[in-house]
Amino acid sequence: MTASATQRAIDAIWRIESARLIAGLARLVRDVGLAEELAQDALVAALERWPESGIPDNPGAWLMGTAKHRAVDLFRRNKLLERKHEELGHELEAQQARSVPDLDAALDDDVGDDLLRLMFTACHPVLSTEARVALTLRLLGGLTTGEIARAFLVPEPTVAQRIVRAKRTLSEARVPFEVPRGAELEARLSSVLQVIYLVFNEGYSATAGEDWVRPALCEDALRLGRILAGLVPKEPEVHGLVALMELQASRLRARVGPSGEPVLLLDQNRGRWDQLLIRRGLAALERAEALGGARGPYTLQAALAACHARARTPAETDWVRIAALYEALSQLTPSPVVELNRAVAVSMAFGPAAGLELVDALLSERSLADYHLLPSVRGDLLAKLGRFDEARAEFERAASLTHNERERKLLLERARASVPPST
Repeated sequence: MTASATQRAIDAIWRIESARLIAGLARLVRDVGLAEELAQDALVAALERWPESGIPDNPGAWLMGTAKHRAVDLFRRNKLLERKHEELGHELEAQQARSVPDLDAALDDDVGDDLLRLMFTACHPVLSTEARVALTLRLLGGLTTGEIARAFLVPEPTVAQRIVRAKRTLSEARVPFEVPRGAELEARLSSVLQVIYLVFNEGYSATAGEDWVRPALCEDALRLGRILAGLVPKEPEVHGLVALMELQASRLRARVGPSGEPVLLLDQNRGRWDQLLIRRGLAALERAEALGGARGPYTLQAALAACHARARTPAETDWVRIAALYEALSQLTPSPVVELNRAVAVSMAFGPAAGLELVDALLSERSLADYHLLPSVRGDLLAKLGRFDEARAEFERAASLTHNERERKLLLERARASVPPST
């Protein structure tokens, strides 16, 4: 195997194994930052040895074994005891006295529970939303600091600072490495779901930059969602979120044209929609509804996506049901953005004038003052009503507000096309 091929293989292995590695170590040392350091030490050892010795038959076990030896060395030299004496006390002294096989067993138990603990730790509400996203992608997604920075179009030092501060905050706040229970579980689970969906949305509709979509981010979010669904199979909203992401991801290939240009929903070639993802999404939606989650926000949004997935052509879309689902979502989680989406559905179900009435009621919403989709939707409805000059002005305003270059070009094209049909 060539050096470059070995490097690619190591990168792939790390992406797969790093979360389990860090999770197992974090349970032992009770410090996410230290666990990542131990895991990184194992990765460095792999980068040094594997190009010469070859990739082992079980690379994950090799990485875990190497990281364990690092942890054992720390115990033996009392460095971990010195750093964590106040938190661990006699428990660490007992662990230090154990044999290596006992330590191996401790690390190998409950891998699934460890991943769940790591998710709840990385998404702890004590951290800012940006920090939760960065730390989750770093620890659970296996992304490098540079990859996270490129994905969200922020400077790499900014991401590095967020991650360092996040780990320091968790340590200083003495956040326990555990799965919360009772009422706290519901609140913390909401934070985990929010982070996963934020990652997915940034991939599905990039807020800035040259690319309309970033499929790799969607794949990372989907993988995290599927892991979470396996770890907490009785939580309906987890299945609701997975259903929503599967159904949305099924359209990724059709959302861009040959040159990377955006293709809007009603213009997409539905033959390019991924039927496997659609089936998976509909199955996840059934699980969510069977568990009593039909009124949850993610399950409601998944039901909306399912309406599109089931329609073989745009004309077959059940816009009346979609409008009703948006009404239910609006009552559950009131939001101007939800209202804007409801206005689109109402316009498709009952005509552009009905939709425009709802959109105009949102013009005074301060939170939507710089939201490019408000003038975009309004421009579309005005064009359908034959008010082309007003529509052109709205599309131009929307283009001035978006930070995504592909979207800006699309909006300017729509502005130029907003002219009366030739007679």
